[in-house]
Amino acid sequence: MREAYHDQLSRLIDQLADMCGMVGTAMERATRALLDADLDLAEQVIGGDAEVDDARANCEEYAYSLLALQAPVATDLRKVLAAIHAAESLERMGDLALHVAKAARRRHPHAVLPDSVRDQFAEMGRVAVDLARQAEQVVRTQDVNLAKSLEEADDQIDELHRNLFTVIMDKGWPHGVPAAVDITLLGRFYERFADHAVSVARRVVFVVTGRMPGYGNDEIV
Repeated sequence: MREAYHDQLSRLIDQLADMCGMVGTAMERATRALLDADLDLAEQVIGGDAEVDDARANCEEYAYSLLALQAPVATDLRKVLAAIHAAESLERMGDLALHVAKAARRRHPHAVLPDSVRDQFAEMGRVAVDLARQAEQVVRTQDVNLAKSLEEADDQIDELHRNLFTVIMDKGWPHGVPAAVDITLLGRFYERFADHAVSVARRVVFVVTGRMPGYGNDEIV
């Protein structure tokens, strides 16, 4: 019975890790659609978002069934609770990739991004996808040191996001208000995507240590 129960917990962790892979792929495709005005890629992301939603629902249903039927305690209980919270963050990451893809579709066949910010968004996309991939490894391995390293990559996204405002607030900005609004929103989507990836990693730290990092005095939230 105990062995079967731990197999069920492992299945729950695998579901979460698979979700990390799904949202990483979604953001990778959405970024390419944004940079290349690729409508087909944008439609792939938009059409695939329901799969992420379904994955969250399945993960939560499975987690709640474990709570109800197995009454886990200690580390096992933390795993189940962390999975519920992480699944929510991962679904939100999928939604943010969806927003990027919809921006690319809305402006098609025209490019959303002026040349002056293309490099910043290419880098933001690269870092965001790397964060999702690293989160997948954190979930699978429960490596606390790797989990904590995601904070540094998140700082890169924050810095790139801040730099965008320097560009669009310049008095010589030639692309008008609609482009500035698009860039502001898109930058925010990438920033939040990274924040949620870090949140997933923090949940793993919570599972291993019993404490949630990053909220002052390591209080559990």
